[in-house]
Amino acid sequence: MATNAQLAAKLLRDAATFFRNVGEQNAPLQEQMNDNAAVYDQVAELLEKNPMGMLDIGDIDQKKND
Repeated sequence: MATNAQLAAKLLRDAATFFRNVGEQNAPLQEQMNDNAAVYDQVAELLEKNPMGMLDIGDIDQKKND
């Protein structure tokens, strides 16, 4: 049985693969899609290494409370 963090990391990695595939099929978008994929891979790695870790990313908590 997988944890929520493991499932989220897998979904993020699958999305990264999707972005890379889109980029391979559409040269004008390839750089942007590869950048997106890299971000998704980075967040997946954060989840895998430290599922309860905290990041200071500014106003995300503010949006949650609105």
